Amino acid sequence: MNTYTWLVDSIDCIPSLEDKTNVVSVIHWRVNGTDGTYNATTYGTQPLTYTTDSSFTKYVELTLETVIGWVQTAMGVNQVTAIQTQLDKMIDNLANPTIVSPKLPWSV
Repeated sequence: MNTYTWLVDSIDCIPSLEDKTNVVSVIHWRVNGTDGTYNATTYGTQPLTYTTDSSFTKYVELTLETVIGWVQTAMGVNQVTAIQTQLDKMIDNLANPTIVSPKLPWSV
């Protein structure tokens, strides 16, 4: 069974919006997958939209868990599953390659 680790590489913010500072607008994420032997990584960005009726967390109070939660919620369950399925395929291809490049017979 593969395991997945969600990470945040950087966050883009709107410097000032209404009376808020550093309002998160884009999260640059990465997901690492592993089966314990083979590893695969994918990355992307997730835009977020601030609305006045939403709760606001100050930038300095953000945690990785909170930000990853925002990313996965914005993506939706289907997209999260698709990302993990893509990593599964990448790991399977590493473990069971369909094309290999052995050394040339005359250079052994």
